[in-house]
Amino acid sequence: MSVEQHEVQDILTQYDQDRDNLIPLLQDVQERLHYLSPQALSAVAEHLQLSENDVFGVATFYAQFRFTPPGLHHIKVCEGTACHVRGSSRILDTITRTTGIEPGQTSEDGLFSLERVACFGSCALAPVVVVDDKVYGRMTSAKTQRLIEEKK
Repeated sequence: MSVEQHEVQDILTQYDQDRDNLIPLLQDVQERLHYLSPQALSAVAEHLQLSENDVFGVATFYAQFRFTPPGLHHIKVCEGTACHVRGSSRILDTITRTTGIEPGQTSEDGLFSLERVACFGSCALAPVVVVDDKVYGRMTSAKTQRLIEEKK
């Protein structure tokens, strides 16, 4: 049994086979693995006695679930109103140019993943970028470029 399978089985044992446990189970699996692999979705489906299509359909409905492993450095760009007005689209363009990835993707080397976020609630610091859960405020394209280079 792989480490991933062991991790998923450990989570499954904490839940009974009630369909109402689907979303909490998916959340716990993603928290542990950082994404939902096809094998994990299959194991959840089997545990809850649901079809894989049903589980996948629920998981894809919610934006919180990822289906590819995140990069070593997970970059989130705020696109809330304050950040948008203060240039978050330029920040996103800089990240895309520098890393070669679009939102929702992970770089081929596994170093970076990129995500758009509706709002961090840090409007006074707009535009905001979060890297590895650390908030960087009042970002510019140049600051963003330097930040990415430092993380390489």
